[in-house]
This record gives sequence, C-alpha cells and structure tokens, in this order.
Amino acid sequence: MNENLRSGYVAIIGRPNVGKSTLMNHILNMKLAITSRKPQTTRKKIMTVYTEDRGQIVFLDTPGIHKAKNVLGEYMDKVAYGTISDADAVLWLVEPDIFIGEGEKKIAEYLIKSGAPVILAINKTDTVKDREIPKIKEAYAGIYDFNYIIPISAKHSTGKDELLSALFSLMPYGEPFYDEDTVTDETERDIVAELIREQLLRNLSDEVPHGTAVEIDSMKEKPRGYFIDATIYCEKSSHKGMIIGKEGHVLKKIGTEARLQAEKLLDKKVTLKLWVKVKKDWRNDEKGIRAFGYRE
Repeated sequence: MNENLRSGYVAIIGRPNVGKSTLMNHILNMKLAITSRKPQTTRKKIMTVYTEDRGQIVFLDTPGIHKAKNVLGEYMDKVAYGTISDADAVLWLVEPDIFIGEGEKKIAEYLIKSGAPVILAINKTDTVKDREIPKIKEAYAGIYDFNYIIPISAKHSTGKDELLSALFSLMPYGEPFYDEDTVTDETERDIVAELIREQLLRNLSDEVPHGTAVEIDSMKEKPRGYFIDATIYCEKSSHKGMIIGKEGHVLKKIGTEARLQAEKLLDKKVTLKLWVKVKKDWRNDEKGIRAFGYRE
C-alpha cells in the first residue's frame, strides 16, 4: 500500500451554464458530459474518475442549481444539493463577476450548514481583464471561508494544475476506489443518449430542447459497427414538428451530428436511426422522469 496516495470524492456544483461539465471533460481529456450554451444542460449526477500518481479523484458533476419550474427541475436541485453530503470536498464554480446574486448566496448558506471543505473556482477568466480577478476574489471571500479561491478557464484549461493540486490536498489518504482504466460509471447507452440530447440543445431554440428526453431503444454491436435505434420524446405536437423540421432536415442534422460524436466515443462506424414521439408534460410527471432514468 502506498501511504502517500490520496483518494476521495469531489462534488462539482454551481449555477446553470457556469462550465462544470466543460471543466470535467478537460480534466479527463475526453468528452463524457454534454455541453451547450443553454442552461440546465446537465440533468443528473455524472460520476467520472481521474487517476494519476498522486492518487484518485472521483468527480460528481451535478445539474446547475436553479429556481425549479417543474418536477424535473426540483429533482435536479435535490441531486445537486444531495451530492454535497456524499463528497470529501466541494468544487464550486462561479462566473467572473463581483455581483453575488441570490442564487449564489443560497448555495453559500447551504455550504455553511454542510461544513464541507470548499474550493471556489472562478471560471471563464478569459472573458475578463486580469485586474478584475482580485476584486472578484474579495467579493466571494466575504460570503464563505473557502479553503482555496482559484481563477480558471475551463475552456482553455488554464489554472487546471493549480486546481488539481488544491483538490488533492483536501483528499483523505488512501488507495484508489477504482482501477486506473475506469473513467465513468455511465454506460455507453447512457452517453449516446446524452450525445443525441446535446444536438437537440444545439440545434433547437427556446423551450423546445428543454422539454425533450432521449431513450435508446436498441444498441447492437456487429462486425460492421454499431446499430442504434433511439426515440426522442417531446411535450407537444408542435415541438415534434420543430424537431423533425421541413422535409425532416432538422432531425437529419441532429442525427448526423450525434452519429459523428457517437463514432468518436465508440471508435467504430455507427448507424443511427431516430424517431420522435410526444409524451405530454412529462417533466411534471414523477413517474415519467423516473422512466427516463432521472433518479436521486
């Protein structure tokens, strides 16, 4: 047993669209969580494993904490807050702004109650001038006694080494929980479904993509590659028409881009067939959201 190894769990939390999934993907140097410019892209807890000579960090990426508007939103907030109690440390990502809103204050209040060691990562520092960073640090230092406050840019991987060093310093001494080849507990089916949903977020506007869910009906590996059938569920008939598009061009684009991403993931040729069905108001149906795999 190597007594110098540190291993532990880190909950990644923050408001929607602060770059949690982007950061996780960059740390692992591979795409396991979908990203988009739209808020609430991540809907459930995603576990990823980072292993190196210092030990192992198991990251728990969580949905963006927001004011819930439906049962799905309430589930997402419960997952985010609930993950904190499962972690040895918390990594809180924020925007590079001296204004601290009510959402951030609520998160700080919860962290104070939890007593968890917390690293504040000020993300997207590539979007502000260097002289603004000390002011932002000072503003956040007033609402919580952070173990570290580290400026980063998840998009450009700046500050990553300093952040990892800080995280390892907070991990308990111990052997890794998983073997070095493990990178996630997500199945290939789960990841492919998310890759399809990512393209819905990127190719559809307004509320339409937030009311969609994806289910993999079948996924078969054959010598010629993978053959995948998937169904996209939406909440309204009008949304179904938008997803399909005139002469099916929107659905075709979604399918093509998702297929290319799936081929990168699976390292094989992929044949992807998509269908679109209406499941009215499924985001307010507790049984409905559980059927799509959203469980606490």
